[in-house]
Amino acid sequence: MVDLGKAVASQLIVLHHLALYGPMSDVAGMLAGDLREWLVDQARLAVQVFLVIGGFLAARGMLPTPDAPVGRFPAALPRTLWRRLQRLVPPYAVALLAAVACAFFARALGEYPDIPEAPTAGQFIANALMLQDVLGEPALSAGLWYVAIDLQLYALLALLCAGRAVRVGDGAWRGTATALAVLLLTAGALLVFNRDRTLDIWAPYFFGAYGLGILAQWAQATPHRVWWTTLIVLLTGLALLVEWRSRLALAGTVALVLALDVGRSWRWLRAGPLQRLLAFLSRISYTVFLLHYPVMLVVGAVVYRLWPASPEMHLVGLLVAWGLALLAGWGLERLLASPGSGPLRPSPIQAPSVWRASISKGLSR
Repeated sequence: MVDLGKAVASQLIVLHHLALYGPMSDVAGMLAGDLREWLVDQARLAVQVFLVIGGFLAARGMLPTPDAPVGRFPAALPRTLWRRLQRLVPPYAVALLAAVACAFFARALGEYPDIPEAPTAGQFIANALMLQDVLGEPALSAGLWYVAIDLQLYALLALLCAGRAVRVGDGAWRGTATALAVLLLTAGALLVFNRDRTLDIWAPYFFGAYGLGILAQWAQATPHRVWWTTLIVLLTGLALLVEWRSRLALAGTVALVLALDVGRSWRWLRAGPLQRLLAFLSRISYTVFLLHYPVMLVVGAVVYRLWPASPEMHLVGLLVAWGLALLAGWGLERLLASPGSGPLRPSPIQAPSVWRASISKGLSR
């Protein structure tokens, strides 16, 4: 189900951006009709799938149960964060350079509103350090904000794991204290932080969905599945009663699917060809997510230059951009996967482009 969620959500995100940005979406939009409107308005919610799965997988690696052994924490904290950076940064750096180069190429072919201007030194450095939102600098590509948020969320969970190593009494308190800490962080995010849009550059804004993923992992790994599943329902329901948010309704649903291990007995999902396809799309989801916008810039500029007013050719261009994004993501994943370490598997991400910040930041976060 994790592969299914990542595969489907990553493709919806690519389609969301193809439908939203660039001249191809505008010219071909008359052929897509209601489908384009749905992709623009609803497909963006797929980011919640990644947030929940991110929390689920991070907990499986660092905190599989509330009373899990502390391991080598807190001494292992720097090494844990460094390993996370090693997974996130190389594809991030390639995507950043690709975005700058592809924008330069697109500007050389013509001008349309979604082509970003050449970055300043300060803007490039802020993006390279994943501090663009914190410093108020425009992002250079779609999706960069989520990489920064993913790192913040992972670091927050790692800090919690390090804090569990503090010795108090006989240590019997550890499981209860850990559970309470995660529940308080999740509830605070769902009921308070996630309702304040000014906080969407910080991890607490997103920890609601991330924390539901952690609870889903605990539901699978402990004998108390009913309790953790009930808490997922109660927290999600309470948050929606306080303020309805479609993104949280989806996050709660995904967390329940993982907690209840839905799909384990679905034979069609485990069929050879389908399982291999889902595993492939899941494996390349991070690199596809990072590279699809630069690819879309180049294809859009070429199609707009050659066929500026042909809806049919712009629709073909959208399909070509989609296919090339998958190819580019596969190529980068293969290039960066080190022998013996397995494929790149950081939490995949979705994010909007900055060049329509008034739309994208409000919608996708």
